[in-house]
Amino acid sequence: MAQKPRPTVRRIELGYELRALRERAGMTLEEVVESKAVSGLYFAKLQRVETGLQDLVTAGALRALLGLYGVTDDHDVDQLLEIQRQSASQDWWTPYRSAMPSGMPRFMGVESAARETWAFHPALVLGLLQTEKYTRTLYELSQPIEETTTEFIQRNVEVRMRRKEALVRSEDPLILRAVLWEPALRYLIGSPEVMCEQYEEIIKLTALPTVTIQVLPILPPKIRGYLPVHDFSVLHLNGALPTSVQVDNAWSATSVSDKPREVGRFTRKFNAITASALAPEDTPSFLESLIRELKQ
Repeated sequence: MAQKPRPTVRRIELGYELRALRERAGMTLEEVVESKAVSGLYFAKLQRVETGLQDLVTAGALRALLGLYGVTDDHDVDQLLEIQRQSASQDWWTPYRSAMPSGMPRFMGVESAARETWAFHPALVLGLLQTEKYTRTLYELSQPIEETTTEFIQRNVEVRMRRKEALVRSEDPLILRAVLWEPALRYLIGSPEVMCEQYEEIIKLTALPTVTIQVLPILPPKIRGYLPVHDFSVLHLNGALPTSVQVDNAWSATSVSDKPREVGRFTRKFNAITASALAPEDTPSFLESLIRELKQ
C-alpha cells in the first residue's frame, strides 16, 4: 500500500522549523507576540503553531514571521511556504476526530511522522498489532462502562485498522519494536477463537523485516524486576524532527511530549524491558504454545 500524504507531518515540520528560526534570531515567544509582526497572534497560538498543533492559516502570516526572524532568501521562503500549503489539507483521520479522546489527533499526527516506534502495553495487545475482531471486542466489552454508541465503536475500529496499515505499506513502512507482556497475551478478550486469530496475526507480523516483537515473561530466569505499569510509545520521527513519547491516562486522554528529559526516561524504560524479554525469534513459538493451550 502506497504511503499517503501526511498534512500533520508537514505541520509539525513547519512548527519545528519556525521554533528553530526564532531561537536562532534570539527571540522568545513573548517578544514575537509583542512585536505585532503578525496580526492577532497571541502567545498560546504561537506555541501551538511551533508544536504542530495549529496552522498559521495564511501565507502572509508566515512571511511576516520569516521577515521578523531575518529569513530573506527566496528559496528558503518558498520552501517553507510549500510546507505550509501541504499542511493545510486534511489528514485521513479528520472525519473521525469527534470519536477520538483528548490528545489523540495530535498523537496520530506524530505517529504518521514516525519512521520507527518502540511500544509497550502492560494490559492489552498493542493497538498496531490488533486484529479487527480483537479491537471490536475490546470496545464492545467496555461499551456498558463507557456508555459508548455502536457508531463510536465502528469509527474507532476503522481508525485502528487504518493506523495498522503503516506496518505493511509498500513505501517506507513503519519500523516497529514492540514488547508484549505475557499476562496481556493470556488475558482472554472475547472467545478463544478471537485470541487464536490474534496470536496468528502477531506471528504473521513477526515475519516482516521491519517488525520486531518480544514477549516479556512472568517467570524466571528472564524477568529482572522492572516493569512499567502503563502503556507508552517512543516515536522516532523522520529527518531532524524531535523524538517524541506518548502515554495514555486513566481518562483515556493521550499526551505527547518531545522534551528530551521525558524522551530519555521512556527510552530507558523500553531498554529495561527489552533486556528482560525473550528473544524476538522466540515469539512465534511462544504464541503457538498459547494457541495449543486454548485449543485443548
